[in-house]
Amino acid sequence: MITLKTKLLELAGDYVNERIDILHSNINDLKEALKLETKCSMGDKYETDRAMLHLEFEKLSGQVEQYGRLKKTLNQIETNVKHDKIQFGSVVKSSGPHYFISIPAGILKTDGEDFYSVGFQTPVARELTGKKKGEEFTINNQTFKIEEVI
Repeated sequence: MITLKTKLLELAGDYVNERIDILHSNINDLKEALKLETKCSMGDKYETDRAMLHLEFEKLSGQVEQYGRLKKTLNQIETNVKHDKIQFGSVVKSSGPHYFISIPAGILKTDGEDFYSVGFQTPVARELTGKKKGEEFTINNQTFKIEEVI
């Protein structure tokens, strides 16, 4: 049986992989544009356009590296470990929003429920870290009760 944490981990991994694929596609488009620029242009405009393409290439490459780090972060989560206290890798069900303390991947939908995938260093994760089932936490001036920690 696939656990809830495993499903969320897969969804977060899919999020990262989709972003990496998009970035690689954009990098390939830039490479093609650079080839065309080389064939078609000369002079100052050529140098400016070429420099702009290189800057964009560096920006996209940096983003690929960032998503690669997120992928490594996800690989550190053990799906067979249940936590008593909320920590990195925990799934938190509450009377309000549900959370997956992992990487910033937005809302992950599984089994008819929404889980906010948040990075460990975010204010939400810091508010939740160390708390147990039955305890309360406050987000945006609203208080919720922790119903389950996985």
